[in-house]
Amino acid sequence: MASTIQVRVDDDLKTKSDALFKDLGTDTTTAIRMFLTQALAVNGFPFEIKRANANPYEALTEHEILDKLEESREHAAQGMYKDAAEVSRDMRAKYGL
Repeated sequence: MASTIQVRVDDDLKTKSDALFKDLGTDTTTAIRMFLTQALAVNGFPFEIKRANANPYEALTEHEILDKLEESREHAAQGMYKDAAEVSRDMRAKYGL
């Protein structure tokens, strides 16, 4: 006997997930079945789950932060930087935002 699982998700999430799984040669239903199978195989989530660090610099020492700032200044002096609008456009295109 087979059971049915119904899950409500945002329309955009469903559309993007469907497209991703189709591109990978499968469908969303099969991907969910694969997730459940892997969860049982590893006796937990089949990927790492952790809380996002709100401040990635929190773990750095003052010296490490100053080193990073100096490195940034050197890169900027060499023209190794991108305009913020360009970075934003790249991220939106890459992540479909």
